[in-house]
Amino acid sequence: MRPFLKWAGGKRQLLPRLRPFYPATFGRYHEPFLGSGAVFFDLVASGRLGDRPALLTDENADLIATWLRVRDSVNEVLRCLDELAEHHHQRGAEHYWNVRDRRFNPARLRWHAAGSPLDGYGPDLAAMLIYLNRTGYNGLFRVNGQGAFNVPPGRYARPRIADHDLLRAVSAALNRAGITVALAPFETVLDRAAPGDFVYFDPPYAPLTATANFRSYTARGFDVADQARLQQIAVALAARSVHVVLSNSSAPVVVDLFSRPEAQAAGLSVHRVPARRAINTRADRRGAIDELLVATAAEVRGEK
Repeated sequence: MRPFLKWAGGKRQLLPRLRPFYPATFGRYHEPFLGSGAVFFDLVASGRLGDRPALLTDENADLIATWLRVRDSVNEVLRCLDELAEHHHQRGAEHYWNVRDRRFNPARLRWHAAGSPLDGYGPDLAAMLIYLNRTGYNGLFRVNGQGAFNVPPGRYARPRIADHDLLRAVSAALNRAGITVALAPFETVLDRAAPGDFVYFDPPYAPLTATANFRSYTARGFDVADQARLQQIAVALAARSVHVVLSNSSAPVVVDLFSRPEAQAAGLSVHRVPARRAINTRADRRGAIDELLVATAAEVRGEK
């Protein structure tokens, strides 16, 4: 069990650093910045989620609609993916540009014009998103100010586009009782999480440099004010005995927010961990870098 999407800041490589911060016991699991869902799938694969309910949310409507189509219409998604994969292997980047500009973006425009209903995002759109994600630059989902997907093709010799076994396993996991996938802003977790629940926040990272800013997973972006609101919500949850784990960059603004007295009083502790960044416009600036993990202090364990 692993993510079926690539995602900027995806946590697969950071999982060994995250696992010691998982609570030993918890009620409901919440992931308000779903992305690729790496921590959710890790909890499922390791058996730590068990039969507990989980609420998986994000404010990216394309993302949530794609998760729902994989859950509810996996056979149709796979049929569309097989066709996309066949043409990609024949025509490569030419096919990518055609799908992005002549099929995916126009179909999304019609979907938005209809009010962006999640059930109106068909298996063909979901398959195109997965295809573009698997073959686009660094697995980004990025939109411009007009809301158009604008990621260029990546350079992959033989990308895995239609992974039938994986998508069927994901669909089965999402169809388990108690697993909910929903479109919602991250703030709603404040009303939904109860004492003893486990909340993992993986927000768009605060940029370390001006060129490291890949926050445009929605047209609105995610700015310093959003980072501050997130800190307030994490503090409020921790103060009422919700298990909180949060990952972010080691940007000064993040360090400052979670080093403040109110965060410490709520029981949140800050940890620097080495990680590997794959996203930068310059290859020579990718590599090992510190990231921050913030967690309710009582939950840190010496697990390897």
